[in-house]
Amino acid sequence: MKLYLKFDSNIALKKIIQEQFDKLQMEYDYLGFAEIEINDSVSSVEIRKLDECLNNYGIQIVENQKSVLVQKIKDTIIEMVYKEEKLPTSNSAYLSDKLKQRYGYLSSVFTEITYTSIENFILLQKAERAKQLISTNEFTFTEIAYTLNYSSVAHFSNQFKGITGITPSSFQRIIKKRRENSTNLK
Repeated sequence: MKLYLKFDSNIALKKIIQEQFDKLQMEYDYLGFAEIEINDSVSSVEIRKLDECLNNYGIQIVENQKSVLVQKIKDTIIEMVYKEEKLPTSNSAYLSDKLKQRYGYLSSVFTEITYTSIENFILLQKAERAKQLISTNEFTFTEIAYTLNYSSVAHFSNQFKGITGITPSSFQRIIKKRRENSTNLK
């Protein structure tokens, strides 16, 4: 039997963090944007244990200030793409406002650490979000294009194909075929 999951990554992250901190009996406050303040004094051994536990879930403790900022940028972009009902018309203004930093600085640090641009990361996230929306069969391509702030369905389709290598229609057919095949196997 195949199950299709829909989840809120922020809630999942909070639950994983809660379980791991409880397991290690550490008091903490979740500050948002995957930022945690530990309320107790902890040794480097305890931090290593925590890091090992979190690594099992693909979560890393970030220590470099620029890496922390890049993670905040990524988290803000993911929140923007997945949580906002409609994406803002100006990504740079949105990021600057949310992170209280000049966009030029954010862009420079992001590129320095990741070797790619903020714009490229946004496009990749938008493509992933589009895949998710297409997979649910709840939205038309016009609605998806509007939600992801594309000027037209053609613009959405061209960018989707540029990132994934296939058109949204082709992706939709593949998903439909996979569902039919999994239903026929039962």
